[in-house]
Amino acid sequence: MQDEMSLDSYFEKYQQGNLEKKDLEGRIFTYILDNYQRFDLRGWDRDECIDYLCWLYPRLSRTIDRYSYTGASFDAYVRSMIHWSSREYLAIEREHQVIENSYWDLQSTELEVHNPEPEYLETRPFKPVSNPKQTLILLLKSYRYVSDNFISRAAPALGMSKETLNRLIDSLRQSQVDRNVEIQKLRERIFTQYYRRMTLERRISTTLPGSTRYIKLKQLWEKSKLRLAALRKRLRKIRPDASNRLVAEVLGIPKGTVDSNLFAVKSRWKNWGEDPITVSVSKN
Repeated sequence: MQDEMSLDSYFEKYQQGNLEKKDLEGRIFTYILDNYQRFDLRGWDRDECIDYLCWLYPRLSRTIDRYSYTGASFDAYVRSMIHWSSREYLAIEREHQVIENSYWDLQSTELEVHNPEPEYLETRPFKPVSNPKQTLILLLKSYRYVSDNFISRAAPALGMSKETLNRLIDSLRQSQVDRNVEIQKLRERIFTQYYRRMTLERRISTTLPGSTRYIKLKQLWEKSKLRLAALRKRLRKIRPDASNRLVAEVLGIPKGTVDSNLFAVKSRWKNWGEDPITVSVSKN
């Protein structure tokens, strides 16, 4: 049921001292809610109006203090305030929705691509290899994909105990802990920056082209794009596997020895078109 009194009548009572400011605020709130179609809020349901008025309430209080009669009635003054604030409210709500959708879209993508790294599992029995040092270097380079089962089968073929081979691999794993932490932190920063860029893109799409806000968002987007490219470039430079220098330190041999052995493996693999470990085993 629409209120029979107008906002001007309520404000007049307030000026005469017959209505406290808190009571005036409450009556304006109820009046707008009961007559929301008269305040350019068509298409809104009652719940949306309540959410909007709750957001508007602090501004409504300031409106009462700032109003002074200059030819426009209090009713017209409030209508003008609602006209512009309702558009601001809708823009903020759209922005919140964009941010929320961006977050969930990115989370879904992250869940889809997040798979555990594979392990190299071998079931065949190994024969002694002709070049244990070369095969050992190759195995240590691939330590991240070697299972305990593989280690127990490979150690005798390399002429060493499982404990010794485990100790070498554990040394590599321990040396890579700090590197892996750095990689993870960098990936998280890339994820955050990518999410920020996606959010800015969606916010730009809902902003009036050429406006001050549009230009500012475009500038932020450009900065975010450059920052993301720099982070990705930095990540590409970090080796997630064991470097040749690290393998050399674990084995106590010169780095050049590791380099030459791996080059020889690569050349044989290219020439024979077979897996280098299989080649080493099959030559016996």
